[in-house]
Amino acid sequence: MSTLNLQDIPRVKNITKAEFISNYFKPQKPVVIESFIEDWPAYTKWSLDYMKEIAGDKTVPLYDDRPVDYKDGFNEPHAKMKMSVYVDLLKTKPTKYRIFLWNILKEIPQLQNDFSYPNFGLKLMKSLPMLFFGGRDSHTFMHYDIDLANIFHFHFEGKKLCILFDQNQNNYLYKIPHSLITREDIDFSNPNLKKWPALKHAKGWQCYLNHGEILYMPEGYWHYMKYLTPGFSMSLRAIARRPKNLGKALYNVLIMRHFDNFMRRIKGQEWIDWKNAQAISRTNKTFS
Repeated sequence: MSTLNLQDIPRVKNITKAEFISNYFKPQKPVVIESFIEDWPAYTKWSLDYMKEIAGDKTVPLYDDRPVDYKDGFNEPHAKMKMSVYVDLLKTKPTKYRIFLWNILKEIPQLQNDFSYPNFGLKLMKSLPMLFFGGRDSHTFMHYDIDLANIFHFHFEGKKLCILFDQNQNNYLYKIPHSLITREDIDFSNPNLKKWPALKHAKGWQCYLNHGEILYMPEGYWHYMKYLTPGFSMSLRAIARRPKNLGKALYNVLIMRHFDNFMRRIKGQEWIDWKNAQAISRTNKTFS
């Protein structure tokens, strides 16, 4: 494992609404819930083979870990292929291609019969169950979600590494300004701390997620996901409840995203390069 300052995310076999609210939501701490969904049909049915069977003819958007380019639109896919072809690719060799933010209610409505919306005391957005797929050793950039939502991340098939930081660690993460990501050339699973010395000051969390387990990520938590085997996950989300985070979410959606897109159009790659340089200079100023 990396030399980052990471503590293991607490794990519980099961949890009540009162326990979740008191022990994890109110203090905004992550938790892994190991056995909560074993009565869901999805627990036994959902696998890559099942997704190939039920959605094989669907064309899916794919993303890899190439650096952001000024010509790329917001969340614009890098490739597309049939789900059947993609699952075969996942199962035969490592690939950088991932699916993220795939709305299963829109694409495969019958999948909603395989799960229910758990009552953890937060109002889940029932129109937005999203699926995420990845091949062995593929990973996301370290990022946080634009709406700073509370996220329940349900994992299926295989194993993935999850590394989290809260918003109080922003000064140490080489955050890209006017963006939701850190420097893309940092490997958070094995970082070069000589190149990125501020990371030594960041305090975070880690876990390995297995089939059927749920990771709760509190509001605005940074997250990095690395697939150790081919697999997929589903996220259910609840809006941020803290006024500060709601304000950040509104700013991101209404102002920051549009300003960044405007500057990409005006400045092109120069804007991307400036932001990457600023991530280093601003971080160095805050911790030196």
